[in-house]
Amino acid sequence: MDLSRRRKLSSHVETGSMNDIMFFLMLFFLIVSTMVNPNIIKLMLPSAKSSKQMMKQPITVSVDASGAYFIDRQPTSAQQLEGELQRRIQGLESPTAVLRVDASLNVQKLVDILEIGNRLKIKMVMATQAQQGK
Repeated sequence: MDLSRRRKLSSHVETGSMNDIMFFLMLFFLIVSTMVNPNIIKLMLPSAKSSKQMMKQPITVSVDASGAYFIDRQPTSAQQLEGELQRRIQGLESPTAVLRVDASLNVQKLVDILEIGNRLKIKMVMATQAQQGK
């Protein structure tokens, strides 16, 4: 007579770490979804018979390696820079300036131009060059 009990086989899956995995996946998707483009609103725009595109032409402010200032390829001095920019943005709704500063220059030149743009309420965009070979 066999009095020992039979052991039942149990198919048990450990799910203790499943909560952690799901939390990290949810966190990852939340972060990625906000980085995609949070400012997109899909709209059905009305149509018009005549279409005229308004192109904004930004003002280019350049500083070469010797420290000379240029506005749209026309040389100007550091003292006349603010007055010349003021003259050029008159009548513009939302003026934009592209800054092209030589990489060998001191950062102070860039900061000075940014301060002038801030006083004149000009949106400033820094032009950069893509790295080669990457």
